[in-house]
Amino acid sequence: MLKGIDPILNADVLYALRAMGHGDDLIIADTNFPSDSVSRKTTLGEVLRIDRPAAEVMRAVLSVYPIDTFVDDAAARMEVVDKPDTILPVMEEVQAEITAASGPTMMSIERYAFYDRAKQAYAVIQTGERRFYGCFALRKGVVGPDEG
Repeated sequence: MLKGIDPILNADVLYALRAMGHGDDLIIADTNFPSDSVSRKTTLGEVLRIDRPAAEVMRAVLSVYPIDTFVDDAAARMEVVDKPDTILPVMEEVQAEITAASGPTMMSIERYAFYDRAKQAYAVIQTGERRFYGCFALRKGVVGPDEG
């Protein structure tokens, strides 16, 4: 156990978050996302797991992970097929966590474009989220010299 670190952040996840650099993508995916096969194409090359709801995982990740402030696509969600403007409750909950961390409003990404972005990511965390469309992308920002 570590002080100040959310206990759901396991050693493998903490290693990946620390190893990532500015501009690297992190995918936080629901249980239906093809996390294992997609993860094999990522920089890390293996799936990470936190068996909790997406919003809870997002809150824990954002407690240590800076979001990029230099790009428009720093936070994104997989859009509902044929309903790109639909915001589901899981998306609202995750957006609330991003907003609480002073992050941007998520942009939407078409399903297959999201898969393509995920394959280019540094890592994928598969959550225990069972609601559909609980898939999100975060681009890593920087920690300034006076932060910590």
